[in-house]
Amino acid sequence: MRNNEIRYFFGFALADSMFAGDVIIERKEVTPEAVRAMAETGVLNPCINPSHAATIAAMRDRFGIDIPIPEAPPKVELRVGDTLIVMGVRGLPRLTDRHEYTEEEVASATFSFAEYRVVE
Repeated sequence: MRNNEIRYFFGFALADSMFAGDVIIERKEVTPEAVRAMAETGVLNPCINPSHAATIAAMRDRFGIDIPIPEAPPKVELRVGDTLIVMGVRGLPRLTDRHEYTEEEVASATFSFAEYRVVE
């Protein structure tokens, strides 16, 4: 770890390009309440695409988790100690002709949260 600095990120997916070389990661499920507490302290760095604004709005409405939307998705390189919180969503349709989900669509969707930490 560099200077004991641990960075926390939030995204909707884990990409191979986020890792520098060979690493070992640890995964565990986390609660929406834990993610909301992290977001409220401001430690989560968003690594989301602005085109996912409707999904962020659905998360905000359903769980009260507010993540700022960057103008452009940042390039993230996770190192030892870094953590990525990933929100998985099932059941939301692709928005092709509109820009937001209905309350019924959000209510019927399944949301899950997982923490990926680079341990080695």
